[in-house]
Amino acid sequence: MRFLFVGDSMTIGRAGDWTWRYRMWEHLERVLPGGYEIVGPRDGLYVPEGEPGDPAGYADPAFPAAARRHLAGWGEGWLHMAPVIGEAVAAARADVLLVSLGLIDLGFYTNSEQTEENVRAFVTAARAANPGIRAVLLPVIPNIRATYDAAFAAECARFNELLAKAVADLDTAASPLLLASVPDGYELRTDTYDGTHPGPSGEHRLAAAFAGAMHRAWGYGGPYRPR
Repeated sequence: MRFLFVGDSMTIGRAGDWTWRYRMWEHLERVLPGGYEIVGPRDGLYVPEGEPGDPAGYADPAFPAAARRHLAGWGEGWLHMAPVIGEAVAAARADVLLVSLGLIDLGFYTNSEQTEENVRAFVTAARAANPGIRAVLLPVIPNIRATYDAAFAAECARFNELLAKAVADLDTAASPLLLASVPDGYELRTDTYDGTHPGPSGEHRLAAAFAGAMHRAWGYGGPYRPR
C-alpha cells in the first residue's frame, strides 16, 4: 500500500521540525510493518531564503530517507496541487492520498467556492492517474488568523461545509473518499508554535486524525497511539 502525503506548510514542515508525516510514519511502522510504502516526488523541509537550515534537517535524523517522501510545499494549496497531482500519483503509483490543504488557499489565493472547485479538479486528476485511488481529506483546522479576522473565519467555515459536500458527492465504491475530523481539543497555544504550524502535540493530533479515519472506515492499521 503506497501512501502519498499532500499538503502545505503544515505538512512539509520547516527545517528542524519532526512533522506530522514523521508521526504517521511511526504509526504505520507499528500497525502495518512491511505492508506499506511512503511515496512522492519531494523529501525535504522548508528553509526560508537567506536563513540557515538544512532541507534534510528533520528533528530526528533517524527518520528514514524513504519515509520522508511527500508532495507538500510551503505556500502551496489546492490551487497548486490540482494541476500536479495526476503526474505525482502516476509516477509514484500511489494508492492512498493523505491531504491537508485549504488554509493557504483561503488566506491568499481563492475564496471558499473557488477552493472547492480546485478540490474537485484535484480528485478528478488523481482518479485519471489511478481510478482506484483512495483519499483522506482534512478540513481547515483552527488557526490564529481566524481568531481575529471574522471574514476569514467565515470563509474557513464555509469551505469546510463545501469540502464535506464534495467528499459526499465524489465518494465512490471504486475510489473511496474520507473526510477526516478536525482534531478534538486542538489548541493554538499548545498544539502550534506560531498559531498555525503544529508543534509536537499538534503533529500527533494531525496524524491521529488521518489514522483514525482510515482505521474506522477501512480497517487500516489500528488506533493511533503516540510514541
